[in-house]
Amino acid sequence: MKYVLGIFHVRQVRPLEPHLPSAVSADGCSIKVVPSRAGGKASSFNFDRVFTSSTSQSQIFAEVSELVQSALDGYNVCLFSYGQTGAGKTYTMQGSSSAEGRGVIPRAVTQLLDAINKLRAQGWEYSLEASFVEIYNEHIRDLLAPPDAPAPPTGGLAIQHASATAGGHTTVIGAHRMPISSVEAADDLVIRAGRARAVEATAMNATSSRSHSVFMLYCTGSNSEAGVRLTGALNLVDLAG
Repeated sequence: MKYVLGIFHVRQVRPLEPHLPSAVSADGCSIKVVPSRAGGKASSFNFDRVFTSSTSQSQIFAEVSELVQSALDGYNVCLFSYGQTGAGKTYTMQGSSSAEGRGVIPRAVTQLLDAINKLRAQGWEYSLEASFVEIYNEHIRDLLAPPDAPAPPTGGLAIQHASATAGGHTTVIGAHRMPISSVEAADDLVIRAGRARAVEATAMNATSSRSHSVFMLYCTGSNSEAGVRLTGALNLVDLAG
């Protein structure tokens, strides 16, 4: 089983005073930082891709859409969103309710469902199931657990790694899996998980996420005519700021 890894660098840098020019400039693949002190030496940092504050959500998703598609082909895909608090990590992953503001999670679900509908004409049948967990204080907590669910074991939920012959998936034992048949169903899960996620005020963000959240979408496909069965997973990670 092959694995695909995509990494987001999410940063948003503002000058200390509104009237001052930004000390940071960016092009498509590098960032340049100019120190404010006299005689300071500028530093440049190179990346695979750099997004500025004017980049739209659709442009960001276009950069990772092929990785998302790989989950239907039987790959395990993982995308990280990380950076300082208030940089926009959760917005990148979840987005807003407007069509333009939709984040990676709803756009990924839309793309996969559209692809599944097209593949059905070729004899493929797919099912999607989603889990949503957070890692807080070294403990894994199920964000989709119903209010009347039994208390999780001491130390939080456990992780299980399957062998390559068994699909090679990493799963969280005891985390609820919910079937996904529409974008609306996925949106409801994201809203439900967001309400349960641990947040706390910081000096830079009044509702900073204090936990790592992981949206896990399991894709199972089969083609009876070809005698083929595929299992893939898409893991979308929003790291704490």
